[in-house]
Amino acid sequence: MTRAARLRAVITTGALLCALAACGSSTDAATATTKADARASTTAADAPVKFVADVWADNWFALYVNGELVGEDSVPITTQRSFNKERISFTSTYPLTIAVLAKDYIEDTSGLEYIGTPQQQIGDGGLIAQIRDERTGRLVAVTNGDWRTLVVQRSPLDPSCVRSADPIAECQQATTPTPADWATPSFDDASWPKVTEYTAEQVGGHGDYSLVTWDPSASLIWGSDLKVDNVLLLRAPAVEAP
Repeated sequence: MTRAARLRAVITTGALLCALAACGSSTDAATATTKADARASTTAADAPVKFVADVWADNWFALYVNGELVGEDSVPITTQRSFNKERISFTSTYPLTIAVLAKDYIEDTSGLEYIGTPQQQIGDGGLIAQIRDERTGRLVAVTNGDWRTLVVQRSPLDPSCVRSADPIAECQQATTPTPADWATPSFDDASWPKVTEYTAEQVGGHGDYSLVTWDPSASLIWGSDLKVDNVLLLRAPAVEAP
């Protein structure tokens, strides 16, 4: 081999080695970038987010997110006329499982109120809620017809007992056991019926209802009977990360 040929061979081999090294560096860099993007995506999905919930209930509620109690109505259920709204701030991670325990005021298991007075009657319930990302103001969840409910206490089963002089004896009730894990993400609510949506006129926008600017997509919800359904478990569809 001539000197010129040997020189060309050395140059060619060197160029090939450099090309291979560059290719390896490029592949390693691409792999590292992909892994970094995956880590960033996972971190973003798991990062705690601050939310704010506006809730109005007739008469009382407790709000759960991902199985944890994050807030409840500040007015006890023993208060007969409690139509206040609450603003609850909480921190959680996506996906969100939103659940509510809702109660209408009743004096006893008869399902009546104002018992022993000329106003003795069957009360009615209702609940509306909306949840926003506290930082961006983005609406992430509202009460609507996609929610599901399990009514765990109903009374009176015969509404004519509203005129009874002894309603606790004459008014019958029906109760359903409360599942221990009903508010958790793993609970399967597929067998629960959908809630019923109501207008503000049907429920009656008492008290603090008008103090909130409710998004048009938010509805008042309850079981199928505003008067007889007294204690309800409510669950929203899972809220995924944006």
